Amino acid sequence: MTNGKTAIIVSCFVLAILAAFAVSDVALAQEGRIVYIDSYKIRQEYKEFQEAQNVFNTEIDEWNQQGYDLQHEVDSLEADLEKQRLILSPAKLKEKENDIEDKKAALQKFTNDIFGPNGKAEQRNQQLTKPLLDKITAVLEKIAIENNYDYILDSLNGNIAYAKKTLDITDKVLEELEDLQ
Repeated sequence: MTNGKTAIIVSCFVLAILAAFAVSDVALAQEGRIVYIDSYKIRQEYKEFQEAQNVFNTEIDEWNQQGYDLQHEVDSLEADLEKQRLILSPAKLKEKENDIEDKKAALQKFTNDIFGPNGKAEQRNQQLTKPLLDKITAVLEKIAIENNYDYILDSLNGNIAYAKKTLDITDKVLEELEDLQ
């Protein structure tokens, strides 16, 4: 019989703990309201973002074509050189090799200027998207304030898209760190 009583007591204890967690979750949900957005969906369905993406894609296609044209020119010069290698004088051979190296260097510079770090493609993407991201941020802040949300998270990457300024404890952490010294 004691095993039965023990099982009942343990069951009651487990139920009490579960009930406490349920009540505390409800209280926490009412205390700090956390919601989320799907930024991927916003990018896909927000018309202005689609338009900006189309402009960007068109420009990328143009830059890619310019790169392909430069690469084709290098390939053509190399093929011509191989066909003529045996009949060219050493001076003319060196001249053609230098021309090919110059074209390769121009292709590399073009690629870096357009697609490299802080290149034209990156700058253009920022130029097209910054005004849209500013609009989205303003809308998030407006919705958060109107609906008393403490946090808006982004489901795509888990970043905080909005947080109430009063919830920022950075200064407190810095104070505590200073007190440790």
